[in-house]
Amino acid sequence: MAVFSLIIINKAGGLIYQREFQAGLQKLSTNDYLVLAGTFHGVHAITRSITPRIPTATNPTTSSSTPTTPSTSSSWSLPEPGQPKSGIEVLETDRFRLTCFQTLTGTKFLLFTDPLMTNIDTVMKKVYELYADYVMKNPFYQLEMPIRCEAFD
Repeated sequence: MAVFSLIIINKAGGLIYQREFQAGLQKLSTNDYLVLAGTFHGVHAITRSITPRIPTATNPTTSSSTPTTPSTSSSWSLPEPGQPKSGIEVLETDRFRLTCFQTLTGTKFLLFTDPLMTNIDTVMKKVYELYADYVMKNPFYQLEMPIRCEAFD
């Protein structure tokens, strides 16, 4: 069970951080990582816009004592009412699992792991906590710019 790589993408789709954790993996060039970040940002935006809406039936109840047939009106809602629309969250193959966590500000954290790894949510939460503590609280860090913080590495 291993974490292969971490990529952080800003809200415009630009690569702001990339780190590999496993030695011996096929190396990608910087340009390949930039293309990967931009492509994932586009795919995420498309999947966000095509999130299916499911029909929900509402049955109003009446307090009258006369028997009535309840009228059913159909409406459409997102799969999880009250939650914002989300794009692709997990992509799994036989060789790796890509997990995406998007913050409210639009920053995306992509974690490439072994497909059999468990507790990915815990790892992602810890990565986000480290990002908040060491990057966002750094007075010299400029938003949406590449992360150059030794404490975060």
